[in-house]
Amino acid sequence: MDLEAVRTFVAVAEAGQFQKAAADLSITQQAVSKRIAALERTLGVRLFTRTPRGAEPTIDGQAFLPHARELLRVGERAVASVRTGRRPLRVDVIASRVAPSGLMRGFHRAHPEIDLDVVMLFDVETAVAAIRSGAIDASFRAVAMPGRPLPEGIESVRVLDEPHQLLTGPAHALARARSVTVAQLAGHRIWMPGLVPGTEWTAYYDGLVAEFGLTIEATGPNFGSDTLLDTIADTPALATFTTGQTRLVWPAGHGLRRIPVTDPTPVYPHSLLWHRDNPHPALATLRSHLAATAADRDAAGTWRPCWVIPR
Repeated sequence: MDLEAVRTFVAVAEAGQFQKAAADLSITQQAVSKRIAALERTLGVRLFTRTPRGAEPTIDGQAFLPHARELLRVGERAVASVRTGRRPLRVDVIASRVAPSGLMRGFHRAHPEIDLDVVMLFDVETAVAAIRSGAIDASFRAVAMPGRPLPEGIESVRVLDEPHQLLTGPAHALARARSVTVAQLAGHRIWMPGLVPGTEWTAYYDGLVAEFGLTIEATGPNFGSDTLLDTIADTPALATFTTGQTRLVWPAGHGLRRIPVTDPTPVYPHSLLWHRDNPHPALATLRSHLAATAADRDAAGTWRPCWVIPR
């Protein structure tokens, strides 16, 4: 259905005259008549009756009028949803409990006037495809895959180096340590069932294993964080890695320990990705906010893999 014809119908119904509606719409009276005639052919009914005072809606016109107004409102909302600066900024944070989600919560607190759509995509290839297609405006990602640079047009900047912690149950051999060195982790089983081949986080931990000779196991299905925490609490031989800003909640009886890893401290390097041609004004605001709140990205005594997304 032609929305301009619908708009013209509403204008005539409200003005009561074809001539006044034409003036309100800045078109000729002949154009008004043509649009109304075309709409009547589409609907198969007469919409107006000519009177000495102008034009009055027929019974069918009166029935159609509230729906016509709703059609125009829906059309306006559809246009606003894709108009630059009017639609929400769409950002991928990977998961709800990880650091990027916290970064976006901080951004929302600092800029509550900016509408946000927060989404959670699985891997870097899916996120990059969504950025290129315009489905999202930005994505937080940790590392690029070795030998697989970002596609043309995709920009990135590192926004957070997140220190690692060892998570153990109360009976683990390292549970009473205030901190552990990377060398002390050699020979201990670190269980991380969420490592999926082909993802950027698995590439990161593969690099950690190769660099320091650690034992990281990804055996068994991934039933989520609750099952992971239950198993770590009950199994003295197992520990897992978490990061400083990962939000974890467990029953008080679990007695889990979060122990900083040092000498060197492995850091998980989060980067923001976006398309260089993206015109959304809130994207620049997000980048400025992250730059202002970023911690020291090159702190001494930290480790990160050599294939971190460069910028």
